[in-house]
Amino acid sequence: MFATRIKLLTTGLAAFASFFASNAYAGSAAGKADAVVVRPLTFITVDNLEFGNAFSGTTLGTIVVPPSGARTRTGGVVLQGASFQPSRFAGQGAQNQLVQVSMGSNTYNLTRVGGGAPAMVMDTFIIGSTPTAQLTTNPRVFRITSATGIFNFPVGATLRVGANQPSGTYQATFAINLIYQ
Repeated sequence: MFATRIKLLTTGLAAFASFFASNAYAGSAAGKADAVVVRPLTFITVDNLEFGNAFSGTTLGTIVVPPSGARTRTGGVVLQGASFQPSRFAGQGAQNQLVQVSMGSNTYNLTRVGGGAPAMVMDTFIIGSTPTAQLTTNPRVFRITSATGIFNFPVGATLRVGANQPSGTYQATFAINLIYQ
């Protein structure tokens, strides 16, 4: 990998030097811009839940990403790297409006991309309210306190990693239900 970086740097310097020794050329390139406009009384996903990289051990274990984002582990799981985060959702209602928040299911299975491995269970969803609270299929009621009615909240969860869980990328989609009252 280090040699590749050196090679790319050397190639870049040669291209830079040849730029000044040759004729100038004009060209164009395409760029990309994104924007999301959210209507009142809706809500969106801002960030996806990421458990990050880990090694499975010879015993069961868990990876916990709470709403605060401070990832922890139990059992045979060994955490690796810093690419993890809780989910984050945002919406807009009115100040003092009540909203019901619930999960579509209390558990979800993360399956390996390409198949051929046992699924891992994701459960114990925690919303970053004050105080934090567990989300289930039974709705919890929250009050929008901001003067603008704009709110956002993080959601963390627990991932149950099997003993000797096969390596690979595991994915799942989960549902958060929000009803403005």
